[in-house]
Amino acid sequence: MEKNLQNFLNSDLLNKYLVGDLSLEASKDVEHFISTYPEVAQAYKKLQDNLEIVAKADAVEAPQYILGNVLKSLEQTNDTKVIPLAPRKRTPWYSIAASAAAILFAATSIMLYQKNMALNNENNIVVEEIFDLRSDIKNNNSKLEELSRELLKLNNPDSKKYVFNGNERAKNLKTVAYINPVEKTSMIDVITLPQLPKEQQYQIWAELQDRMVNLGILDESDRKLKQIPYMEDALALSIKIGTKGDNANENDTEVAEISLKEN
Repeated sequence: MEKNLQNFLNSDLLNKYLVGDLSLEASKDVEHFISTYPEVAQAYKKLQDNLEIVAKADAVEAPQYILGNVLKSLEQTNDTKVIPLAPRKRTPWYSIAASAAAILFAATSIMLYQKNMALNNENNIVVEEIFDLRSDIKNNNSKLEELSRELLKLNNPDSKKYVFNGNERAKNLKTVAYINPVEKTSMIDVITLPQLPKEQQYQIWAELQDRMVNLGILDESDRKLKQIPYMEDALALSIKIGTKGDNANENDTEVAEISLKEN
């Protein structure tokens, strides 16, 4: 509907309607737009005002004595009472031409104004897209920096790589741990985790000399390097299957284990 309104305002239908140069059907369509859309009604009123101003500026009044002479002549030749009529102005041809020029100028002004508004809207859209692009670039740069830091940790000569392979309970399980005893950091990369029932989950444990410590949950949906707590005196790391919502239980089913003991 907005497009139809813009197309109507950009046409010269209002000009033709004002000077009576439209068919009955086309005039009804124009009257519908005028009564329905305030923008059209405002544009039509502006055209009317311009036409009236030009007509008044160029109109020439007939001398007052002419009407009196005509009435006196009629009274002398006819006994019928003559009813005086109000003087009627006749718009000269150059006033009509000036009015048409004014209408054309007004229509052109409206068209240029609408085009300018459209260009402003397009410019605003472009500016917003540029801001969105800058934001995306900033986010991507941040992700690249984070990835670069992670790669530096992995490529650190002090980092040691440990591969978890699943047992009979989880044959397709494969996960890699990167441990740096110098910087005291631990990271784990989930590669594949067999699907579990909804009530169960994978957990990673650290085996110490006298106890087991739960280091968190592993989820295949989070397939990226994940920071886990570094355990100074850990002897081994293991992956177990536990029940969601229950307290961590070191007796849960173990499906993979790596030894951290120095050979």
